[in-house]
Amino acid sequence: MLLQHSNILLLKALIYKSTGSWYIAKCEDGIFRNCRIKGKLKLDRYITSTNPIAVGDHVIVELESNPEDTAMIAAIETRSNYLVRTSPHSKFQKHIVASNLTQSIILATLKDPKTSLGFIDRFLVTCEAYHIPAIIVINKSDTLDEIDKMYYQDIYSIYTKIGYPVHLISAEKKINMETLHHLMKDKITLLTGHSGVGKSTLINQLIPAQDIRVQEVSDWSGKGMHTTTFAQMYDLPQGGQLIDTPGIRELGIVDINRAELSGYFPEMKRILQACKYNNCNHFNTPHCAVKQAVIDGSISQERYISYAKIFESIDEKSY
Repeated sequence: MLLQHSNILLLKALIYKSTGSWYIAKCEDGIFRNCRIKGKLKLDRYITSTNPIAVGDHVIVELESNPEDTAMIAAIETRSNYLVRTSPHSKFQKHIVASNLTQSIILATLKDPKTSLGFIDRFLVTCEAYHIPAIIVINKSDTLDEIDKMYYQDIYSIYTKIGYPVHLISAEKKINMETLHHLMKDKITLLTGHSGVGKSTLINQLIPAQDIRVQEVSDWSGKGMHTTTFAQMYDLPQGGQLIDTPGIRELGIVDINRAELSGYFPEMKRILQACKYNNCNHFNTPHCAVKQAVIDGSISQERYISYAKIFESIDEKSY
């Protein structure tokens, strides 16, 4: 308890769920409470996202009269980090996915549905920009044939070579789950991925008591159907927290301009100083170390293609 004055009680709390107007917070007394933002907080100038408070935020709440009542969020503590995406309502605004993260996991599948490497790379770029360690986990290993397994080895080679851990699991068949338990113990982990890649099944294995609803992949589109509407945090039995995010179809890049993009590709960042020109965009500029590395094979063509597509998607008018 921070302070009690008259009939007002101030408590530290952690945001576990955000629904846009209401928040669920776990207060320092161990009680989960429904919270709303205090009016003046909405006007703070430093809040520039579509959601002023995100899952993972440490806040101060005010309780009036009965401590079991709903609470008002009076202040947000400084974030150690946060992850953003473009707002689902406007590509010109940013939306904070979650804050105060130890690491992030992107859950992907090689088929049913197939996760594109471009989607993975957009997520990795965002994690690099916000200094959040990222891990790639490929689910549904039990469904892979020999060709799929060869494709997995290619993915493993591409990403482990540049420093990203890659793990192959089957949440449904409980294959290699002990690896995830170890990776997530005592850490705050963001879990994201396309709808249909098995996030709900995975969470049910990690936290059986939660019984997260599972939906099948949509047959007509080959894309997953949404099972989660809002980001939500769960306590892990072995210690730590897991933040589940809504199934994301696309991941828009925000707050990154074209000139700095290559700095968020670790394999490019290592050799940028070798480019002859400081403003090299790594396309048509002569004596480009990045292009030469692609030719030599030290930078994968797949990653270079992702770089080019992200570069073209960035709207310079917003800078």
